[in-house]
Amino acid sequence: MNQLYFQNYLDRQKAAYDAIPIDRVEHLINLIKKCWEDDRQFFAFGNGGSASNVSHFITDLGKSASDKMSTHSNGRRFRCMSLNENVSWITALGNDYAYEDIYLRQLQNYARPGDLVLTLSVSGNSPNVVKAVQWANDNGLTTMALVGGKGGKLAELAHESIVIQDEHYGRVEDAQMTICHMLCYGFIESV
Repeated sequence: MNQLYFQNYLDRQKAAYDAIPIDRVEHLINLIKKCWEDDRQFFAFGNGGSASNVSHFITDLGKSASDKMSTHSNGRRFRCMSLNENVSWITALGNDYAYEDIYLRQLQNYARPGDLVLTLSVSGNSPNVVKAVQWANDNGLTTMALVGGKGGKLAELAHESIVIQDEHYGRVEDAQMTICHMLCYGFIESV
């Protein structure tokens, strides 16, 4: 490796950041705010690096953004949950049903019409994520997806989607986490 490789990597990362549609991010934060105002549940999930980003995002939203919002609302906080956290439940669902059902079956336990779903996926085609979003759509939830450059099934299936115009997993995941931070810090710093 040489400095040219690293400079090229950074240049392409900057291009991915520059292509983030700010108006779409604003739309997503408004959906999250409405979810909070209506005291609805907010679910998020993903696989691999996207699962890690979801965990980070829900931590920021559930703690720091909730701390800020609760000062303006008689203590109301974000009712948010990462569905990729409960390893025992996930492995039981995968073993007893199918890996494709690990998020769908959790939504069946918790979700109600009017709730909100966010998924992160680079490919946009992960069967377990696609199946859960389809179930959410069919059962009156609002669905949002952050996906990579090919978009996949999720770009068309989710009610709202943002496509990061790159196919490199690292760059897409970094841009998705930047969007997640924008969503959280929009509440933390702008309210």
